[in-house]
Amino acid sequence: MKRFIISTILLSFYLVLPTSLGARGNKPAVDMSGMKHIFLGWIDLGPENYRSFRYDLREDWVKVIESENLNFQQDFQSKLSTGRTISAARNKEDVNTAGNDLYIKFTDVVIEPDRTGAVILYSLHISVHFIDLKTNTEITSIPDLELNSHFCTLESCLSNDLNVLNEKLQLLIAGGKQTKNRDTR
Repeated sequence: MKRFIISTILLSFYLVLPTSLGARGNKPAVDMSGMKHIFLGWIDLGPENYRSFRYDLREDWVKVIESENLNFQQDFQSKLSTGRTISAARNKEDVNTAGNDLYIKFTDVVIEPDRTGAVILYSLHISVHFIDLKTNTEITSIPDLELNSHFCTLESCLSNDLNVLNEKLQLLIAGGKQTKNRDTR
């Protein structure tokens, strides 16, 4: 009987300890619902890497980058326009955040082709930083978000991944809670 009680206490200890340690790292969701003026940064997809994505001309890849950013920005603006003013970067150098409450900055953007067999699958990796422009501090972030689009051309993969990213941003800004950093649709 003594062994049973000791075993039960130890088992309880081992079950509760990881849960309590894990809870320490969880931050409450940041409330961004009061941020009415938002500056949406540029997603820099590396125009210098045009050859690795099977483009003959750098200019063609730059057009894809611009088109995908523009589509992403328009989609973001149309879904989050209620009671908010959204301004967006015109290129990767544009960081004119004056007059805004929140800056959504994108860093560590990488598109990885996964060459398995004859099909090329693309995976977008990106980090998202939410910066309170009144205090110039990062209030939350999504580090190393990995989005996967399967069996698609590069442009449609990017479009799919940026749509998923848009949904995640909408949820966070509206006050929802982000639970995962990997989308495996």
